[in-house]
Amino acid sequence: MNTESRMQNIGVFFGSGSAEHDISIITAQLIIAGLKGLNYSVVPVYITKAGKWMISEDLGNLKLFTDPDKKVDEENRFAQYYLDMEESKGKMVFKKKGLFGKSITIDLAFPALHGTYGEDGTIQGLFEMFGIPYVGCGVPASAISMDKALTKIVMKEAGVPTTKFVHFTKVDWEKNRELEMRRIRELVFPVFVKPVHLGSSIGIGKAKDEKELEQKIEVALYYDNKVLVEEAVENLMDVTCCVIGNGELTASVLQESLFAKDMFDFKDKYLSEGGAQLGKGQNSLVIPARLDEATTSAIQNTAKAVYKALDCSGIARVDFLFDKQSKQFFANEVNPLPGTLYHHLWKASGIELNQLLTMLIQFAEEKSKEKRSVNYTFESSVLKNLGKGKMSKLKLG
Repeated sequence: MNTESRMQNIGVFFGSGSAEHDISIITAQLIIAGLKGLNYSVVPVYITKAGKWMISEDLGNLKLFTDPDKKVDEENRFAQYYLDMEESKGKMVFKKKGLFGKSITIDLAFPALHGTYGEDGTIQGLFEMFGIPYVGCGVPASAISMDKALTKIVMKEAGVPTTKFVHFTKVDWEKNRELEMRRIRELVFPVFVKPVHLGSSIGIGKAKDEKELEQKIEVALYYDNKVLVEEAVENLMDVTCCVIGNGELTASVLQESLFAKDMFDFKDKYLSEGGAQLGKGQNSLVIPARLDEATTSAIQNTAKAVYKALDCSGIARVDFLFDKQSKQFFANEVNPLPGTLYHHLWKASGIELNQLLTMLIQFAEEKSKEKRSVNYTFESSVLKNLGKGKMSKLKLG
């Protein structure tokens, strides 16, 4: 990475109105600390649950969010900036309110957002509109990956093994519950019920029969307007593989996640022993996974195939379900921005956090440069011809 790149201001965006709001804060603080350690100029951009945008170097301190006596969302001193639309071309410029307010320029965006309003292509679309380079997957890959049903449809079309499933919306369920139940009965119980747009195992439940099924669906629909019901894998081993890169891809070693109940849930991921997803719950993780070399290689190659099929870029995590009895594996879900970047798994793969951050920034710059090399505009004579011939008779409005 050259000196000019290190002089850039990198904006780390986190928070937002998502059920994974708190996990986003943890991811952001890790990234901010890591970037500062690499001598980058970092601009923390915090989005409250209510959608208020805040900017301050102080927001790069985790203690600000963990102190029960402080309410960051109510700190007006952090909300003194507005986005300067005129100046934000190829960058994002925030200007402080007031006659002589200073400006803060962000040259590259590093989203640390999880779930809705951030990991699902929404903020990526904003970055695209301003033409600012950004870390991670683009709009289509983010949007599809954050919809579990669409992800499985793409995997199935790409010939990637995945469990049988059905999906429906809240409107479908309320209007014709019996029809959806008939579709579900074609699956083999037990099944898992999932809100399609949420991560961190929020709202997910296992149903062993129809009575449990309806209750689990109601819970899932509380968190989302679309639900996925899929066959469960018995004799389960939960396996994770991360992938980084744009054209040339690198797969991590595999992680096996241990759990006592039916699934690797939110408590296992973020609370027990400091959280397995945060790389701290060592008793809940086995790295590398206890799989033979051939199976390990097959899962890593499948993870790359899923990454390509979804057109991911920068970084993503692919989760697998492995049947220890039949030795079959199934690609299950894709996370386009893994919590804490799954830095613990990359460390086990020989890539330290500082190297990972440097690589992700490089991938972002490469992707932006490639996008700028393509001409997306088209010179048309439509408007010139509006006053001529048949076009002049066209009634608008």
